[in-house]
Amino acid sequence: MLVDEQVAMFLHIISHHLKNRVIKHHFRRSGETVSRAFHSVLNAVIRLQDVLFRKPEPITADSSDTRWKWFKNCLGALDGTHIKIRVPTVDKPRYRTRKGDIATNMLGVCTPEMQFVYVLPGWEGSVADGRVLRDAISRRHGLKVPHGCYYLVDAGYTNCEGFLAPFRGQ
Repeated sequence: MLVDEQVAMFLHIISHHLKNRVIKHHFRRSGETVSRAFHSVLNAVIRLQDVLFRKPEPITADSSDTRWKWFKNCLGALDGTHIKIRVPTVDKPRYRTRKGDIATNMLGVCTPEMQFVYVLPGWEGSVADGRVLRDAISRRHGLKVPHGCYYLVDAGYTNCEGFLAPFRGQ
């Protein structure tokens, strides 16, 4: 099987939350072939994480960027976003957002150049952003904030060491 088809299967599975049996009929392949292709692409993405994700570097005091020069030692910004998904009927209450959509809550962390340094997908849509962030920093290979540095966050997060939130209403 060509790499293009393997990547297409992988993207189709993760973007539409489809089962192996649906993909095997769509691509006319056996279930074992679909499973092997999915895990092959997944392992490749995991091995490429150092290339796909940048290491954060703090803003220096002599920065010339007019937007970021005020944020000495800032590593970037983070926020959560909801991605609509399909789940079994029994799981819908857990994935229902406050706006009524069925979604998953994903945490994204970016550098000032808008390049991802960390992503944590998979939380239920009903979960608050702060809980997802707490999980991200408590994981073994989770989000790490070096001492003296911080990330900019929105008002949905707590203003604490390593995370700078704005005043309410700003």
